[in-house]
Amino acid sequence: MIPIDLPTIWAFIIAFAIFAYVVMDGFDLGIGILFPAFDDRDRNRAMNSIAPVWDGNETWLVLGGGGLMAAFPVAYGVIFSALYTPIVAMLLALIFRGVAFEFRWRDPNHRKYWDAAFILGSTVAALAQGITLGGLLQGIAVNGRAYGGGWWDWLSPFSVAVGIALVCGYALLGATWLIMKSEGSLLERCYPLALRFGIATIVAMAVVSAWTPFLAHEYYSRWFEWPQVLFAAQVPLLVAIASVAFFFALRHKRSYWPFLIALALFALGLIGLGISLYPYVVPRSITIWDAAAPSQSLGFMLVGAAIMVPIILAYTGYAYWVFRGKTGEEGYH
Repeated sequence: MIPIDLPTIWAFIIAFAIFAYVVMDGFDLGIGILFPAFDDRDRNRAMNSIAPVWDGNETWLVLGGGGLMAAFPVAYGVIFSALYTPIVAMLLALIFRGVAFEFRWRDPNHRKYWDAAFILGSTVAALAQGITLGGLLQGIAVNGRAYGGGWWDWLSPFSVAVGIALVCGYALLGATWLIMKSEGSLLERCYPLALRFGIATIVAMAVVSAWTPFLAHEYYSRWFEWPQVLFAAQVPLLVAIASVAFFFALRHKRSYWPFLIALALFALGLIGLGISLYPYVVPRSITIWDAAAPSQSLGFMLVGAAIMVPIILAYTGYAYWVFRGKTGEEGYH
């Protein structure tokens, strides 16, 4: 019988949950980042486009964080100890954004303040997520099986650069989502926004990708040494092809293709991240096998995941199907 590598299976489940969260909640956050570019009417229409799905999108964040705690408790303890500040900032910003989303409709007299809260919460959440990723990628000091670094180790030029890159990427997702879901003045505003943030995202991806191999020799060897370079080189090649296709779709004012290509760029970014990190869950310190919970626990949880993940996918897909098409004037109130 072929042995089942449960830690690897759980690593892929968590990676999938994180990717699902990034792309689904990413366009929600992106709309908040783009809010200053819209007038009040277009803000209402932008909100209506995400109102049916934005709560459910955050399900994947719970699955990713909860799965990490249950499947890789050692890594969970180290990562959250090292990145406590940006993670808490992200959670507070998400709460702030959620409250602003609800109250901007309930309290029209103070809508401008709730709009400002929505913008701030969305931007801070996106920036904090990127800084968290950058702080993880640059490496975490580990002493035995615990965090061995300082309070501010997560803050560096590299982590801030990743944070800015993710803000640009989320804004791109938000603009392309609205291209797909809106019409009229909002649609016309979003094409140039998608172009600007498309350029910014691709440039930011290039900067972070060029910077990452020089953070550690392990990263450099995976990207540039033979024969790994044969596989790794396909990722930037595909990014270049997707970038050309994206600008072609924008030029011809396609509705769906800009969003789908933006998702492809994020998927390629995740693949590049996997090339750099695997098999480490804490870079260069703790592998997925070192950090994994006992096999009996992983197997028991896998049964639950095999039941629940398809259910989540089914109701998420159904929600998107029911609310497909363009968003009109009527909506969330």
